[in-house]
Amino acid sequence: MAPALYHLRSLVVENLNLKLFSLAFAFVMYALIHGSQDAQRSFQLSVVALTPPDTANRVLVTPIPPQIHVQLRGPRSVLDDLHPDDMANVQLDLHAGNETRITFDPSMIPVPPGLKVDQITPPTIDLAWEDVIVRDVPVEVGVLGTPATGYVVKEAPRADPRVVRARGPKSEVLVFQRARVDAFEVGGLTEGTYTRQLALDHPPGRITFDVSSVSATVEVSREVVERPFTRVPVAVVGRSKAKVQPSEVDVRLACPPQVEESLRPEQVVPRVQVTSTAEHGSDALPVQLAIEQCEVHVIPPTVVVRW
Repeated sequence: MAPALYHLRSLVVENLNLKLFSLAFAFVMYALIHGSQDAQRSFQLSVVALTPPDTANRVLVTPIPPQIHVQLRGPRSVLDDLHPDDMANVQLDLHAGNETRITFDPSMIPVPPGLKVDQITPPTIDLAWEDVIVRDVPVEVGVLGTPATGYVVKEAPRADPRVVRARGPKSEVLVFQRARVDAFEVGGLTEGTYTRQLALDHPPGRITFDVSSVSATVEVSREVVERPFTRVPVAVVGRSKAKVQPSEVDVRLACPPQVEESLRPEQVVPRVQVTSTAEHGSDALPVQLAIEQCEVHVIPPTVVVRW
């Protein structure tokens, strides 16, 4: 063996155990010194707000951040072993309902021994509160679709109850105008009265209702067209020479479209029937007029007949 190689081998194997122990000791010292050095690490902690009970009639109208950013400082070995689940939630006691500012203090953050809170973001939260009020608001029911041919919805759907109680922050409830419900589907309906239970639309903001649904009623009738006739002479039946005051009346007919289209003016003859057997006299008599399938309105409904 060459002298140089022999010398190199001697350097490696001579006092080998002592050299291995020294190397291990150096590694341990490095780990201890490195692990004890200060380091920083950030965590996201959940925030839990304990708000006033409903009976307090107070509500927080500014949002609370769901999490805060916390920066911890301490030995690197402790920080490396710390898991986010090991950190407890941050609880805010807002039961009084009058706090205007929350300042996050390091004492609010429970940390393991040897660590300290270096920074909290945000450091503060400004709070705004409002009184909770209750106010009755009308219910509005819309209509969806169209009835069968020849039929119409007679009037706007009727809600029962007609009003609901809206509860929430004063600034929101005072400007809330009406509670809406799911539209009443009338597609294909024929003549009749229909009642359904309809769900209320979710109210805006922090408003709540005392009920979740209302009963709505819709009346469907045959489609009619109105046609007026003015100054129509009144005919007297039973007294040929009788005088009528007034001698003319106004007539308004409400008929199905096909009936109204075929109606002729000469068919509209209002009459009064004199049944008295006295030779002379006068009487206030109702004006009679009947048109098949039509609703008749006469103004005035009675006239004075003299004979």
